[in-house]
Amino acid sequence: MPHLALLPLAARLPMTAETDALEASARWFDWLLGAPLQSVVAVVVGLVVLAVVRWAITRAVRSVVEGGTVVRRHARRLLTSSRVGSVVADSSPLMVARRVQRAETMGSVLRSTAAFAVGIGVLTAVANINRWDLGPVLASAGVVGVALGFGAQTLVKDFLSGIFMLVEDQYGVGDVVDLGEASGSVEAVGLRVTQVRDMQGTLWYVRNGEILRVGNKTQGWSRALVEVRVGPDEDVERVLGLLQGAAADVSRDEDVAGLLLGEPEVTAFEDLTGESVMLRAMIKTAPSKQWEVQRALRARIKDVFTGQGVPLALPRREVLVERPGPTGQGTSA
Repeated sequence: MPHLALLPLAARLPMTAETDALEASARWFDWLLGAPLQSVVAVVVGLVVLAVVRWAITRAVRSVVEGGTVVRRHARRLLTSSRVGSVVADSSPLMVARRVQRAETMGSVLRSTAAFAVGIGVLTAVANINRWDLGPVLASAGVVGVALGFGAQTLVKDFLSGIFMLVEDQYGVGDVVDLGEASGSVEAVGLRVTQVRDMQGTLWYVRNGEILRVGNKTQGWSRALVEVRVGPDEDVERVLGLLQGAAADVSRDEDVAGLLLGEPEVTAFEDLTGESVMLRAMIKTAPSKQWEVQRALRARIKDVFTGQGVPLALPRREVLVERPGPTGQGTSA
């Protein structure tokens, strides 16, 4: 084969062009198999991981919701003949709604957290593959983050408070709570605000970050409490027996018995003044059922006391009347 240098120029040009084309194709192919392909693979892997994680979170939330339905169904089947069974069956709609909302809210938080974590991981991997200098970007992001942090610190506080409230299960849908200025029934619990409707029908939107204390009146169980006052001259032991009989009658009432979780407790001399003696009746009830039991107990106490001629104590008032005396000076009577 003749040496390349000895070939005519016209014969060497096609070979040189062909060699350059092959080298360019090889370089382009090597580049394509390098950073671009690796970046695409990192993004695809991140999307697959995110899809799997979101599927697992959704599956877990669904199992929690369906588990609440199964538990409710078994509880009704096994315990409907007992007092506890009627309480569970009556309270289950609120319990299921509370569990569903809590599970869905936590699922939303976990999905958002997973998307953020996977996104940061993919971005870091792509930056390392392409050898990007992220120093200036991170410095700028730090400055912007500080500025946004000062502006959005209230929003972040609300979200963090909402997450802790859900994790600790401080209250849920259907609970009657006292949040300070707003008191009433919880209608919705979110990560930023809690919706509470009071007795007048006003719907309050309370920011979670502004809730400093929570008084939950319907979590786990409740207590019906009725206090009565009689005159100090009454036979307290007799009145105590009448009160115990009224509480026992209420506990045997078919409409109320299914709401009770214990036997009535009646005590006397809870307070003693010159005007009255206070007696107290207490009954442990299902969540949020104490008001219904209290109304029934008050009605029964009124009937019993009226039938036995026991009056309730009235507040005593002393009125000072001044009358003009013979000399024009006032006298009191």
